[in-house]
Amino acid sequence: MSKQEQLEQALNTLQDFVHTLAAQANKDETYGETLWQGILQSEGLLQELAYYHDYGTLLCKYQVAGYTLADVLVWQVDHFKLYMDRPDEMNRYRQPRLILSAFDTLLQMEQSPEWFMDKMRYETGQDIIN
Repeated sequence: MSKQEQLEQALNTLQDFVHTLAAQANKDETYGETLWQGILQSEGLLQELAYYHDYGTLLCKYQVAGYTLADVLVWQVDHFKLYMDRPDEMNRYRQPRLILSAFDTLLQMEQSPEWFMDKMRYETGQDIIN
């Protein structure tokens, strides 16, 4: 098998992985494909996805404005504590949904990091006034 064929096979595997996670997260196929196309355009997120696929844990090498996937996940879990009384909207215990949301957020941060940085700084999920 040529290197090109190996690369294509690896990319197909990752694409299927994103679609599987999307289905597990009760997201439609369009969401999965849109997210995949975004990840495919980001070398850093593609590497993070490959690592997560292979090892089931986060590499956290790629950063946007100093934030890694783990930082985004922590913020999500903390932030979504506000929604404890609305389980349909809560990501906290849904690993596929959380990981996809973290990839999606980091992908969006590549375009507009300031907006997300402000949200992560000030939307902590705590009942305090900042």
